[in-house]
Amino acid sequence: MKYVRTPKPKRPKSQIPFRLNLLFFVVFLLLAALIGQLAYLQIINGSKFAGEVDRTDQTVVAGAVPRGLMYDVKGRPLVTNTANNAITYTKSVGTSAAQMYGVANRLADYLTITPTNLQPRDYADYYLADADHAKAVTAKLPKSQQTLTDASKLYKLQAAYVQAHLPTFTSTQREAVMLFKIMNGATQLTTVLLKSSGVTVAESSAVGEHLTSMPGVNLGTDWEREYPNGSSLTSIIGTVSSAKSGLPASGLTSYLANGYARNDRVGTSYLEQQYESILKGAKSRTQVDIGSDNSIINQVQEFKGKAGENLNLTIDLNYQKQVEKVLTSTFKSALSNGAARYSDGAYAIAMNPQTGAVLAVAGLAHDTKTNEITDDALGSINRSFVMGSAVKGAMVLGALQDGVITVKNNTQVDTPIYLPATAVKKSVYPAGTFATLTATKALEVSSNIYMMRLAMKEGHASYVPKSSMTLDNDIFEKMRGYFGQYGLGQKTGIDLPGEVSGLTGDDYANGLLKVGSALDLAYGNYDGYTLMQMAQYISTVANNGYRMKPYVVQSIAEASGTGKSNRIVDTTTPSVLGKTGNTQAQLDLVKQGMWQVVHGTDGWTTATSLNTLNPGVAGKTGTAQTFTRRDPTNSQSELLETTTQSFVGFAPAKNPKIAIAVVFPNLRGDDLANYNLTVAKTMFSTYYQQYNIAKQSGYSAHETKLQ
Repeated sequence: MKYVRTPKPKRPKSQIPFRLNLLFFVVFLLLAALIGQLAYLQIINGSKFAGEVDRTDQTVVAGAVPRGLMYDVKGRPLVTNTANNAITYTKSVGTSAAQMYGVANRLADYLTITPTNLQPRDYADYYLADADHAKAVTAKLPKSQQTLTDASKLYKLQAAYVQAHLPTFTSTQREAVMLFKIMNGATQLTTVLLKSSGVTVAESSAVGEHLTSMPGVNLGTDWEREYPNGSSLTSIIGTVSSAKSGLPASGLTSYLANGYARNDRVGTSYLEQQYESILKGAKSRTQVDIGSDNSIINQVQEFKGKAGENLNLTIDLNYQKQVEKVLTSTFKSALSNGAARYSDGAYAIAMNPQTGAVLAVAGLAHDTKTNEITDDALGSINRSFVMGSAVKGAMVLGALQDGVITVKNNTQVDTPIYLPATAVKKSVYPAGTFATLTATKALEVSSNIYMMRLAMKEGHASYVPKSSMTLDNDIFEKMRGYFGQYGLGQKTGIDLPGEVSGLTGDDYANGLLKVGSALDLAYGNYDGYTLMQMAQYISTVANNGYRMKPYVVQSIAEASGTGKSNRIVDTTTPSVLGKTGNTQAQLDLVKQGMWQVVHGTDGWTTATSLNTLNPGVAGKTGTAQTFTRRDPTNSQSELLETTTQSFVGFAPAKNPKIAIAVVFPNLRGDDLANYNLTVAKTMFSTYYQQYNIAKQSGYSAHETKLQ
């Protein structure tokens, strides 16, 4: 059988050449496109792209402007700026250590500066900036280290060697080290101060003549804060960081994100900090053109900058000085006779009760170990004290709201309270002095018993003398709620940072309600309050129940060319934080009681030394039994029993224009003078004089009715 081989079918001849031709055509098109693009780039736009490579970079450099000023309510300067000649340095892009080394050496020949806080590493950085020095140091390293290709590792070894073998530096070289350190620490295109105070005419002239040989160095101006009134109000005004310290570490990221440079000065406390965005102004802006070799080839100022806006405060400088004067003299008097030996200091505030504007705020901090006295006006918002009976007005008003007494029915027995295993709870005067008391009489003679019995009624007390007493578990919350309506125990909202809300005692001990402490709270001998809270509280009573937000900045104004205030751009509007739940009749009842505190005729009336003031004033004294350490820095030192004196009041009582609060904490002695009233009387009388408050005709020192 034969097998026949069948031949394979042949492809059409035309199919193979067609596919090859298609492939060649596609390749041709791609090459053509590539050649076309190259022609476009090199022939048509060649010069354009060449210029793009060689073009200059543009950046904007910001320059400092004068900080805003502060004035009192009548336009008297409280904080100003002093312009000083300065030597500045702006680091260009790509500036090398060797270039800064040369500039620092030349500049040290013309300037006299005092090197400060120089570390061995600073000397090493300066020394190694000289190429010959760096080469010589490298030669002294072990051979295995000399050939390191990692420049940063090699530099660390070089710096370590120099620090271990520091050469001797002349005084001029040490100055150069200081200058080099400042320049080396600057960021690119940021201006830093090389010398900002004490620059002499000779130094300015010498530097100015050689500016061309010292790239980046220039003559400039620096601004320093000046306080025309010395230490008065400095703690309220606050502080500004120095050019050397620059931005504070806390909040650094936020500052940088908002356009600050690391060496910018910023407010670091109180008004300077609170109003930083207002006071800082707007920096100048200069467009800088940088060539391909990193040199600055052109500078054009786009915006000359705008000085910071000024703050006009509510405080009257003349009145402020008088308050400071009487507070200081009275405290020194207490110190001289031993009464203030362990006292923290003394504080006083005056406020417009209708608006919340602070008229004066003064404070003294006393170091009981050194006897040093320093300004501490801010203690009025960040220190808390147990104020004593001065808060009794708030207690009565709370009881009236609660309904446990009424305007027409508010008489209570004045019998001491006896709790088991506790000393008798009574008033200062002997038991039995009064059988019963009304609310106004209780305020006049400062009855502790009356206030404690109000707390017992609010807490639905079950009381068996010398045996037991129970109160509702919410008694603390209830009383503090009423106090809070008047600002006691909570932040006042004043436009200053650092305010505290006070000190709140514990409600319970070992799971049991602290009944005795609840009674103490009723007459002001438990919780602690700031003096600003006390001022807000008495202002609320004075203005018939409106809790006003205190403030110290009256307005913000643009700075004129001379730095003085110009156009007002913002004014503080008085702000009502809340309205108390009392009726006008209830408020009038308490105001009548406060009038009798000054004008009553009983032998136990507590503030009769103020009854000669005309127009008449109303107020409430406070005396709290407190404790302090013999050595406040040692928690194990002896605990001393002390007395804290306070006072709150308003005047003229029939049309209040001023409310004041005073406190003298931790006094010692069996027969203390009324330091609180001495200060209060001067605060009222000085206000009358400076603001021309007319005397009232027919006024009687012992007028018994306010209305």
